[in-house]
Amino acid sequence: MLPLKGDFPLKRGDDVSQTMLHPEIETLSEDRIRRLQSDLWTAQWSHLRGRSRFYAEKLGVHLSKDASLEAIAELPFTEKDDLRQSQERVYPFGDYIACDTDKPVRLHMTSGTTGRPLQLANSQRDVEVIARIGGRALFASGLRPGDRVVHCLNYCMWTGGVTDHMALEAAGACVIPFGVGNTQKLLETITDLSINAISCTPSYPALLEKILRDSGRSPQDLALRLGLFGGEAGLDNQDFRDGMERTWGFGVRNANYGMSEILSNFASQCEHTNDLHFHGSDALFPEILDGQGNSLPIAEGSTGELVCTHLQKECQPLVRYRTRDVITVTTTGRCDCGRTSWRFRVTGRTDDMFNVRGINVFPTAVQKGVLSRPDLTSGQFRIVLEGSGPWDRVNLKVEAVHDLLEKDWDIAAREIEMAVKHHAGASTSVTMLAADSLPRTDGKTTLIERH
Repeated sequence: MLPLKGDFPLKRGDDVSQTMLHPEIETLSEDRIRRLQSDLWTAQWSHLRGRSRFYAEKLGVHLSKDASLEAIAELPFTEKDDLRQSQERVYPFGDYIACDTDKPVRLHMTSGTTGRPLQLANSQRDVEVIARIGGRALFASGLRPGDRVVHCLNYCMWTGGVTDHMALEAAGACVIPFGVGNTQKLLETITDLSINAISCTPSYPALLEKILRDSGRSPQDLALRLGLFGGEAGLDNQDFRDGMERTWGFGVRNANYGMSEILSNFASQCEHTNDLHFHGSDALFPEILDGQGNSLPIAEGSTGELVCTHLQKECQPLVRYRTRDVITVTTTGRCDCGRTSWRFRVTGRTDDMFNVRGINVFPTAVQKGVLSRPDLTSGQFRIVLEGSGPWDRVNLKVEAVHDLLEKDWDIAAREIEMAVKHHAGASTSVTMLAADSLPRTDGKTTLIERH
């Protein structure tokens, strides 16, 4: 069995610090974090090379060495396609599993678009680690014992339902497992149970707002204190957050950054910064890759693809897993909240990037341009890509703000085109739509339409 060094029990109720869930981890110096990670990796490496057939073949001669953290950069990367192929060879868990097949106590799946989705297996110990770090992230975002939080993510097979529910409980809150759909009932439940926090995707409040507006109510009538969001881009945009806070009267937090294959949630915002704290240093070893695949130091200004290696994973450990998320490290010093974790922003995904006249464009950059003009647009938009590209310009469908007259749409379109050009660097053609024209969803919203 994989030893679980550095394990700290979940803290609940009166035992929880008023500022941090795990201060013994969250206030560690960089040197002490490094020593802890080194100890964890020693145990993880022993477990990995003794139990995973996939890595026995993939790592080859490296397995005969006593690996150190410094030597991780010499190991090959793991890609998502590697995991798909592994599970095609040995279904359902893949030959990268590193425990007996009766060890998993929970199974999730990814929303794969080609072939079978990935089956994600977690042992009891894996479940506890995931909940502990997810709870830490949510606590950092302001969730506390005594809060009642309604959880509005899909409770089907996806990680966001049950796993994030357990993280909300680990933060000490009372969780109302509502799920998705039946929005009118949700609004009634929030009022009836005096719920003061909501966990959902950042696009979901737009649907709630529309229903409330149609019934003559204001979002602030719900008296929610805190909005805990994840699963979509845009929350590092201050204009978007400010607009949501004005509308709802609650604190807006990007509280749930993670990946199903790695940890459901390992980064979040606190009240003192618009950046994400990396909360997973006792379970993950992060790297940042430049465009040539070289590791960059985790230092202010470093920008590249986030790569993660498990330090505590029993069932399906990953080594140098390429997340495809492009991040920028913003700060490494102590935050005003007291945490010593490094902070970052997500600037895009390598697999969402498209090329416009030689310029690499991320949907998140386009989103920043649109959201920078709340006087002209509701913030709802879609990028329309015809064919396989590259493209001459970014074609956008953008909703007008409710009080914008149709006679002013042409001027608004030109203004939004300039805003997107400023943020994304590419030429844009905007088609304005009436308010509420684009569908609202209680799940993840896709920003790109491909034809």
